[in-house]
Amino acid sequence: MLEPINVSLESLNLITLAPMLIAIAGGLIILMIDLMKDTLHKSLYVMLTILVLFIDFGAVLGLNVNERGFFDVMLIDGISIISQLMIIGGSMIFIPLALTSKRFHEYSYPEFFALFLFMIAGFQFMVASDNLILIFVGLETASLSLYTLIALHNRANSYEAAVKYFTMGALAAAFFAMGSAVVYALTGSVELYKVAEVLSSRMHETGLMIAIFGSSVLLLVAFAFKISLFPFHTWAPDVYEGASAPLAGYMSVVPKVAAFVVSIRIFGMYIDLGIEWVRWTILIIAVLTMTLANIMALVQNDVKRMLAYSSISHAGFIMAALALDTTEGNTAIFLYYALFMFTNLGAFAMLWISRHKTRRFNVLYDHPYEKFSGLIQIMPMGAVVMGLFMFSLAGVPPFSVFWGKIYVMQAAVNAGYIWLAIIMGLNSAIAAYYYLKLVVYMFLKDPVKDVDVVYYNISKPLMVIIGFATVATVAAIFYVQPLVSYLYYMISASGY
Repeated sequence: MLEPINVSLESLNLITLAPMLIAIAGGLIILMIDLMKDTLHKSLYVMLTILVLFIDFGAVLGLNVNERGFFDVMLIDGISIISQLMIIGGSMIFIPLALTSKRFHEYSYPEFFALFLFMIAGFQFMVASDNLILIFVGLETASLSLYTLIALHNRANSYEAAVKYFTMGALAAAFFAMGSAVVYALTGSVELYKVAEVLSSRMHETGLMIAIFGSSVLLLVAFAFKISLFPFHTWAPDVYEGASAPLAGYMSVVPKVAAFVVSIRIFGMYIDLGIEWVRWTILIIAVLTMTLANIMALVQNDVKRMLAYSSISHAGFIMAALALDTTEGNTAIFLYYALFMFTNLGAFAMLWISRHKTRRFNVLYDHPYEKFSGLIQIMPMGAVVMGLFMFSLAGVPPFSVFWGKIYVMQAAVNAGYIWLAIIMGLNSAIAAYYYLKLVVYMFLKDPVKDVDVVYYNISKPLMVIIGFATVATVAAIFYVQPLVSYLYYMISASGY
């Protein structure tokens, strides 16, 4: 006979669910407004989305560190709070880019903004739990929304990109489900803290290592797909090319932050248990990813594809910090993405300003290098801003990404991996070549035909966002130290 269970609202601690519920409610409100009156201007939905994100941001700031809620499946620790703040912050920068001077297909649909808020709720569920089932639900909620957002760009290569991303995402989901099933079969739990307890008490068992090998490989493959690590990165350049430029920039930051948080929880657990080959597998994949992506970026003829390979290289750079399994290494991951977010979204926003509905320079690409030839003569401020973003991505001091790279390399040296820091330095030198290639085109070459191209989508909201990204990129030297202190405090408070 089953005993009845009494559950009090107080014990559920529903405040831990508040940020996700705000995002979901915001998406539903947008859909209901559209049902009532379908002729409203897209700017209303942009403002509503930003309002919901501000409320969501406030709800996250109001959370207490190291709390559990909703039958203990929600985990609000320092990592979940800072990653949610980064996810919402990146989303706030992205959404105003819908307000271009020209009308683009996807932004005329209220469903775009509703799906966007559902996607954010999915990412928040991913980072605010150590329950493998809830992580999977969050992952699939976010992924299914993102596939649709890509397809809404309404071009032939957008549909191709969405289908390719969906296929790869489905494969990654299958690997994650299988890996989680093996973990459950081994330990009888899907809660990572309980899994760690059971595994640590059974590490002497002979057959256990084979099962751990199976589960860790399956989960590593799943997240290598999501983070676009070698050799599971092949979808990324095509998907970035098919998506709108702002969405490509968004995909290079926010989904990866969520995937890195889950990776820290899962693979950090394996490394803490003393399973060294997990650490070395991650290090080898990270080195291969950053090196091969840099080599591929060198030969690209399209700026957007170059930035796509550059984002893969940056992901490999940060994956190496994850393998260190130190508080300093984990802090480096969040610091890097906090700084990289402004620069990369700014660079993709500059591409969005010059985006045409038809390809005017090249039948294959939207943003060939020739398009930016002599930009300093046509649009001086635009050339200077894009140049600053390129210098920052290349790791030139004192711009923002330089501090992220230095901190990752410092964490590697302090953990005893001097060889890793040297490889990172060499990769930064290789990357400087293809970033500076664009600077050469903008400043040292003469303009080609259709010189009006650069002004095509400019609007005040875009100028504000790009200005904000530029200030954050240039002024990093003033805020990087307090940011490091805050991140280090929150991550060490979480036990990572």
